Amino acid sequence: MTPAAGIPPYPAPSCGDHEGAAPLAARMRGIGPFHVMQVMGRARELEAQGRSIIHMEIGEPDFPAAPEILRAGVLALEAGHTRYTPALGLPELRARIAQSYPLPARPDPARVVVTPGASGALQLAFGVLVDSGDEVLMADPGYPCNRHFVRLFGGVARLVPVDESTGYQLTADLVRHHWTPRTRAVLLASPSNPTGTVVPSQEMARIVDLTLELGGRPVIDEIYLGLTYEGEATSALAHSSSIFVVNSFSKYYGMTGWRVGWLVAPGEYLPQIERLAQNLFLAASTPGQHAALAALAPAVSAELVRRREAFRERRDYLLPALRRLGFGIHGVPQGAFYLYADCSRFCDDSAVFAMDLLENAGVAITPGLDFGEHRPLQHVRFSYANTLANLAEGVRRIADHLGIDRF
Repeated sequence: MTPAAGIPPYPAPSCGDHEGAAPLAARMRGIGPFHVMQVMGRARELEAQGRSIIHMEIGEPDFPAAPEILRAGVLALEAGHTRYTPALGLPELRARIAQSYPLPARPDPARVVVTPGASGALQLAFGVLVDSGDEVLMADPGYPCNRHFVRLFGGVARLVPVDESTGYQLTADLVRHHWTPRTRAVLLASPSNPTGTVVPSQEMARIVDLTLELGGRPVIDEIYLGLTYEGEATSALAHSSSIFVVNSFSKYYGMTGWRVGWLVAPGEYLPQIERLAQNLFLAASTPGQHAALAALAPAVSAELVRRREAFRERRDYLLPALRRLGFGIHGVPQGAFYLYADCSRFCDDSAVFAMDLLENAGVAITPGLDFGEHRPLQHVRFSYANTLANLAEGVRRIADHLGIDRF
């Protein structure tokens, strides 16, 4: 996919070996820039010039880490907890993570691997599952880094177009239809980025069973599971112990910069995962792991629930407000903190539209280019990880920019 006019591309890479050319692995041709970071970078430049910018682009909680988490991190540093931990993580943290899952989803702590964020967990999962040419099925639109992790190990991300008819999620029927002899895994994100939708529990069970029946492995990204607003959030681990489940302390626990996540893996993969972790990153951050122990303490849980309710309130404000402006948003996203909106009423290139809003209205949003190949130029993502007052100001600015008097 060529970059749209609204997002300045990086210089074209050279993979040749002629004199003066920088050596570059061929895989880099398929790993594009993270457009939201370019939008955010330009927003910071405008702010440095004195402009007021409403940030609705970045997928990061605006709440700081809870005070108990901060204190635990400081105490860990003061106590000298700065050396490597075992590659699989602090045993106490692995046990506490396992305990955080209600029955029947609760795994054996031995199957829990602490990682440098969810990104580290996905690298371990795909590292033990994917060989050159192997395929991983995943929804399009979806989080961009996931397909690049597959490519990193020589695999092929098979992007399956999804829309509102399936809640922007894969179904068992879609998995069966797109399965090939090269398929090794199915990646699901529930709730998802960028759409905030979830895979219904019954459908999740069907997908898990079908994938295992066909000889593959389900990989379930649950990093937004704690930020589910309707119904009970149920981990896919309730359906099988033969799956890979990824989670993180970044989103629900508000610890993005601490870089601590985890992977729950089938027991037979643990020796290989430990070996791979030792070679990829040795271990997750030691102070971060000690802080994560505090994040799982009962004293923090009430604050995390309060923050989740704040996100729900923001969603319930922004969703109807954007619809009144003319953005197309199908259904009510059940989780995360994103709204994936059809902007085709206003433009034919979401990247140009996003940069226009940033430069001329002072509102930063993410173009659909980041999320796949299925109608990216017709969609943008709004993040409501910002205060209600700022969201309201952002809506007002967008309305003024679009020439909408009442909304």
